[in-house]
Amino acid sequence: MRKATLFAGLVAGFSTFAFNAAQAVEIEYWQYVFDTRVKAMDQLIAEFQKANPDITVKHVTFPYADYQTRVIAANMAGQGPDVMQLFYGWLDKFVAGELLQPLPADTFPHDKIESEFFPIVSAMKRGDDYYGLPTAVRSLALFYNKKLFTEAGLDPNKPPETLDEFVAAAEKIAKHDASGNLTVAGSTLDMGGQDHQWWREVLIRQYGGTPYTDNDEKVAYDSEAGIQALRFYTSLQLEKKIGQVGFMDEGQAAFRAGMAGMTIDGTFRLGSFKTIKDFEWGVTELPANTEGVRSNYASYFANAISAKTEGEELEASKKFLAYLTSPEAMNIWLTEVGELPARRSAALTEKNLQDPIYGPFLKGLEYAHTTLFKDEAAQRQNAIDMANRVLLEGQSVEDSIKQAAEAEQEIIDAAKP
Repeated sequence: MRKATLFAGLVAGFSTFAFNAAQAVEIEYWQYVFDTRVKAMDQLIAEFQKANPDITVKHVTFPYADYQTRVIAANMAGQGPDVMQLFYGWLDKFVAGELLQPLPADTFPHDKIESEFFPIVSAMKRGDDYYGLPTAVRSLALFYNKKLFTEAGLDPNKPPETLDEFVAAAEKIAKHDASGNLTVAGSTLDMGGQDHQWWREVLIRQYGGTPYTDNDEKVAYDSEAGIQALRFYTSLQLEKKIGQVGFMDEGQAAFRAGMAGMTIDGTFRLGSFKTIKDFEWGVTELPANTEGVRSNYASYFANAISAKTEGEELEASKKFLAYLTSPEAMNIWLTEVGELPARRSAALTEKNLQDPIYGPFLKGLEYAHTTLFKDEAAQRQNAIDMANRVLLEGQSVEDSIKQAAEAEQEIIDAAKP
């Protein structure tokens, strides 16, 4: 009897082990390499796995320049992530390439998405389906170096409020050597960074125009407003000499090194700037025009479920995505990365609104625009080329913007089904 009982116990124990092993599932999460984002995601994965010990999340990262290519190549091979990060501006490319599946409405009801998230989440919707959701959203602001403000005789507690004040402050900060070479930039000039967004969605609107019409399907910046906006931007180097394309390679690098008085950048930069020792900087809203008109650009990276994911992996992926878009995850992301929570309730707290760093970005969200990119990388490069033709090749603003508008319209048209 004792032998039978012992045997039965062993069988029962083995069956329980087999059942638990069968229930365990591993999924892969892919994102590009950005130090603070990688560390934050590792923390979120650890928290998720504590609450879901039957699910293991493998975190895979790639350099930004290779990321889209690796996702596409893996999908063609029938491999790749179960849950992936993507910039909202890549959505059409990813949907056309059959990389994503619509978010299951049973886990992600549309009415809750639309009532709880900031409206820019609609950029992840095509037809009747949402294809992804963000953990955090971004807006732009003006970062300024308080030490350089003081050295230039400016009040470090009164950053510029208007474009005129911005230019005047930058002129006082900028330094040149005996040969006229820039040694300290009054403000960075970096179309490859966030300046293409500043020109497109901020300056053009402040000059009374709009960058696109017809749901961003038709280029409209080859207008007087677009010309004035580009002339203002390029004059910062050609006439005011407050900055220079390529100065210290990247705008954020020049600012980090204390060699630029101001830079326009996004919330995602907060985490890395906070780690710099003995560097006192501040943040303020983007400068208004002379009439007090403000504009901003809002964007985000979303998380989505791969088209290939099914069965147990799909159920685990749904749980993981639900956690990544929860208020708890958003607050961790805010602390570690500096990007704003994508849910209104998590973002618009009194504490966040009064914060001297987060506050300007949150205010910017209230009047921000989100470009519905068809091919974000190509459209960004087109803006870079447009500015460089004026700044480096001496082309007229009018001719360069006309060339850019024609080229970008071709990019948009090529992306249509």
